[in-house]
Amino acid sequence: MCGIVGYTGRRRAVPVIIEGLRRLEYRGYDSAGIACALERAEECEIVRHRARGKLARLEEILEEQEIRSSCGLGHTRWATHGAPSEDNAHPHCDCSGGIVVVHNGIIENHRSLKEELAAAGHRFTSGTDTEVLAHLIEAELDNDLAAAVRAALARVEGSFALGVMWRGAPGLLVAARRHSPLVLGVGESGRHLASDIPALLPYTREVMFLNDDEMAVLTPEGIEVASLADGRPLARRTTTVEWNAAMAEKAGYKHFMLKEIFEQPEAVSNTIRGRIDPETGAVSLPEAGLDQESAATVGRIVLLACGTSWHAGLIARYWIEKWCRIPVEVDIASEFRYRSLLVDSSTLVVPISQSGETADTLAGMRRAMDLGARVVAICNVVGSTMTREAHGTVYTHAGPEIGVASTKAFTSQLAALFLLTLHLGRLRGTIELAESHRLGRALTRIPLLMEEVLDGLGDRITPLAEEFGQARDFIYLGRGINFPVALEGALKLKEISYIHAEGYPAGELKHGPIALVDREMPVLALLPRDSVYEKTFSNAEEVRARKGRLIVVGTRGDEEPLAALGRHVITVPAVTEDLYPLLLSLPLQMLAYQIANLRGCDVDQPRNLAKSVTVE
Repeated sequence: MCGIVGYTGRRRAVPVIIEGLRRLEYRGYDSAGIACALERAEECEIVRHRARGKLARLEEILEEQEIRSSCGLGHTRWATHGAPSEDNAHPHCDCSGGIVVVHNGIIENHRSLKEELAAAGHRFTSGTDTEVLAHLIEAELDNDLAAAVRAALARVEGSFALGVMWRGAPGLLVAARRHSPLVLGVGESGRHLASDIPALLPYTREVMFLNDDEMAVLTPEGIEVASLADGRPLARRTTTVEWNAAMAEKAGYKHFMLKEIFEQPEAVSNTIRGRIDPETGAVSLPEAGLDQESAATVGRIVLLACGTSWHAGLIARYWIEKWCRIPVEVDIASEFRYRSLLVDSSTLVVPISQSGETADTLAGMRRAMDLGARVVAICNVVGSTMTREAHGTVYTHAGPEIGVASTKAFTSQLAALFLLTLHLGRLRGTIELAESHRLGRALTRIPLLMEEVLDGLGDRITPLAEEFGQARDFIYLGRGINFPVALEGALKLKEISYIHAEGYPAGELKHGPIALVDREMPVLALLPRDSVYEKTFSNAEEVRARKGRLIVVGTRGDEEPLAALGRHVITVPAVTEDLYPLLLSLPLQMLAYQIANLRGCDVDQPRNLAKSVTVE
């Protein structure tokens, strides 16, 4: 997820753009850049400055410049293709430097487009997918920038929020959107475009939101919105934003964690996009660096992680052993390298980390590599240490996660691990093609099902938060593949609300934890309609018989039998058994959030915790 800002009008462009980028820096922080159009008597000149690192580095460079321009584009980058560097920083240009592009999203077919353009003589200077857009627009350009953008994007597969500028049309910006947010601003002194509303608030509260497959032409005097398919003009009214700046940075949500809970359908969609054929369910993961020969040599898999990522690994163990027929260990990274490890060239190690900089996980990965293991990382941050050192990487593409308590990173890790399972199973021949395609298609439906779960979820959880918000302890129960979901739910509650909570396998209840159950003890039981439903139901009845305060999370349509266990029932849509963890996690996240919020806790920055643990 990147931040883009554009301005054309009567103000000096650089201060407007830099202020906008500063308000969007949470969207990207590995590099930043700006390009402006300088009108001279004989021609227009494009000037561009880029810098690796945070926005402050770009500001230092610009302090030494005197750029008198009233039209420009800016960008803060969060890398998806190409490591963080000045060459990979936006804005990107075509060969002549006349076309300038800033982009948020992923161009899935950039490789084939790049090969075609290179064969036609285009020279590329970065490792990004975005640079292809600048060259593609140049190839289509015939004195009409809007028409060239429309023609170029007709050939593009993937997602984009786009800002484009051309030396031949000073003062004019073209914007376009598909599956990535883009908002336009109408101010007294000019027109704006941005990834998010915070960038606009210092200058205007009158905004227009572009819909998917729409484009806009911005001039100092106005904005014209049109269909991206055929250029047909579209009527669009402005909306007055009532938020203050702090709220707008969170898109109107009170906390980043809440915003990120609701971003999960998009995050999972970004993880699987371009990797599964939505019609056939076929999976393609060339970046994992595995082929039939290397997959056949794998005798054991070690999933290596900390915290929430460790819970993702516990879930993936069920998938890999079931579909790939390989023994799997899930190791807590901080303990892994201190054992006498039995790791060799037949071991596939899969470190899982949102940041790719987790010290314990990196140390364990390096120890395994020293012993000859092959490493395929699951990671969210392009260019991180883990991704540079691993033999292969499956990126989650979830975007920056600002809240310390992981939500969308967790579910996107699950999606990536399920993709890896299907890919490895097909390489080893342990999963039939038809079954792999069935599971692949089921995964493509998960984002829509997540949206169903999230719709109105807060209202359903509020009474539970009010009733249980002052509890001192909590027990979470799950069985089979959903036992790790219970662990994750308990972790969420204790890390942001400071309530002591523990997750247990439901079958272990009578081996000790049931001694804690009384009229005061809240117990949350995960009870989807799966292969261990009857067993788990019996465990929940044991809690009810001892007057425990039950909350049940189950499958839609099963409300009547679940209600016999207690009055608090939350349901999710039915799905193939393997994928229930992606849906059941959502109510548990929302419950933890609402309890913490009601208790007045600092939800986004809970005490004693950091987003990325980079020291041992």
